[in-house]
Amino acid sequence: MVTEARAWVVRGGRNGESDQRFLADNLVGIGFDTFGDLTPVTSREEMKARAVKALPDAKEASAFNYAAQAWAFRGRIEAGDLVVVPLKNSPHIAIGRIVGDYQYVEEGLGNVHHTRAVEWLRTDIPRTVIGKDLLYSIGAFSTVVQVQRNDAAYRLGVLAASEDAEDPGERSGFVPKRGAASASADEADLEDAATESGFDIDAYVSDRITARIRERFDGHRLSQLVGAILEAEGFVVQVSPPGADGGVDILAGRGLFGMDSPRVVVQVKSEPKAVSDTVVAQLHGAVTRNSADQGLLVAMGGVTKPAEHQLVGQKFRIAVWDAARLQRAIFENYEALPADVKADLPLRRAWVLAE
Repeated sequence: MVTEARAWVVRGGRNGESDQRFLADNLVGIGFDTFGDLTPVTSREEMKARAVKALPDAKEASAFNYAAQAWAFRGRIEAGDLVVVPLKNSPHIAIGRIVGDYQYVEEGLGNVHHTRAVEWLRTDIPRTVIGKDLLYSIGAFSTVVQVQRNDAAYRLGVLAASEDAEDPGERSGFVPKRGAASASADEADLEDAATESGFDIDAYVSDRITARIRERFDGHRLSQLVGAILEAEGFVVQVSPPGADGGVDILAGRGLFGMDSPRVVVQVKSEPKAVSDTVVAQLHGAVTRNSADQGLLVAMGGVTKPAEHQLVGQKFRIAVWDAARLQRAIFENYEALPADVKADLPLRRAWVLAE
């Protein structure tokens, strides 16, 4: 049964440095070390005063930005609320439920000084099963932000409730709930903070490209795209026709006839969900049957935990490309890809200063 609650994003640092601590210690937290213990703070106005004192060199707007986030973490998040952590160095997001009150850790847990206890519901939700609008909502660079647009809390609850869940999208007739005037003022402060902090451009661009691949290269067409990438890498490629393939979507090899090593069997899964250990076992069998050297599993949604465990010890036997790794292969070989692929996936290289 899916229950609705408010939903919050709490980031584990700009580079995801606290993500694994969150998961291992069943908590979320923020740094804000100069703010001190926030237990005595009982209103957003008090938090603004605390922020101005804690950040003497910051402009008032910037101090209020931090105050809005700190007050949300200390005073607005409640037990039972959902919390989302976009795992920075992973193609997944984690969703949990807040189960504890605010706690101050003076000595710090790494960079974290302010914590809330969490019961993790799912920690391996592929970004590929989440709608573009919802991914955009959770993409703010703010450390703490409430996500409300597009029926976000309901949709995140659905995703957290089952390993097979996909984003159901916004419900027909959805109307956002609004609280009392003070709550609305808090929400406005937090929205201003999120707007000022900007968005995770890398994740946003990656999500847009993944969505385009899913739209234009679904089903058998994804096998053709992977085949084109392997041809650009110098392989001789045979792509199986649509239909039952016995676990073999592509055969690839080196040499004039594609019979020289490395000989690779490729299985391609375009669905957004993570694929199971059954698929891994099927590919392993196909590698053996075809006297191949290696297997490549292209799975847009990645693989499940049992599949990951099955892959342990097979690093030199079976490789996995999820959506992010597939993108990297596309970037590396884009100039050599066929014109029809480029027409459906138009990309432009851009270098920007990372600040």
